[in-house]
Amino acid sequence: MLGLKKVIKLYGFNNLTKALSFNIYDICYAKSEKDKSDYIKYIDEQYNSERLTNILCEVSNIIGASILNISKQDYEPQGASVAVLISEEKMCRNLIDPSCNRGELLHLKDCILAHLDKSHLTVHTYPESHPDNEISTFRVDIDVSTCGEISPLNALNFLIGSFDSDIITMDYRVRGFTRDINGQKYFIDHNINSIQDYINEETLKQYDALDVNIFDSNLFHTKMKIKELNLNDYLFNIDPENLKPEEMQYIKDKISKEMNEIYYGKQV
Repeated sequence: MLGLKKVIKLYGFNNLTKALSFNIYDICYAKSEKDKSDYIKYIDEQYNSERLTNILCEVSNIIGASILNISKQDYEPQGASVAVLISEEKMCRNLIDPSCNRGELLHLKDCILAHLDKSHLTVHTYPESHPDNEISTFRVDIDVSTCGEISPLNALNFLIGSFDSDIITMDYRVRGFTRDINGQKYFIDHNINSIQDYINEETLKQYDALDVNIFDSNLFHTKMKIKELNLNDYLFNIDPENLKPEEMQYIKDKISKEMNEIYYGKQV
């Protein structure tokens, strides 16, 4: 259990549900329609359902869960989704529903379902562009929901590092209650002041971060925005050496505006 000073002796199973949801945004400057189309195609290839499945399988490994079933899908014209059902402990084969593939048949089919018995992982991607805007965005939505002692917070650094993350918004909530052997209710089984407590210090240095927490409800919200804007990281099919100083400043302003709108959740 994360940050727990003493081990609680429970009556029965730990019924607390720990849910981590977060969005990751990648920003790109793609000027022409062809550049925008190529960027979307590139993102779709980089983050297809197979790669996303591998990421979620590693998350399962990090948090100590066992995979029961995996479902994955690539969409037209763009985007992908993966859902994984997991269990806190390994289960005997005779107890696993025969419809579950246990993640063993991924190479045989284009679309497969995988899941956990009490917990699940999901990821959805949303590549996006608009003809009237040179800025294209790529959003990843990830949900990690667990029951028992395993915690989704243990995989937070791995998930952040698995994507190019310009903007990150995260929500963590502990729901339900569990009881000790004397019948006393516990609405949380670990100490937490902020989601930032579980993010690598070197990663945090790269971002401006803001918390909005409701401690009485065991609800924690953190959003982060990259501090340094290196133009080379945001140009698609454009050589920065061919840009005039005023063009570079224009692009930086466009990117900064896009980031601020996403970070603050409103037009600026």
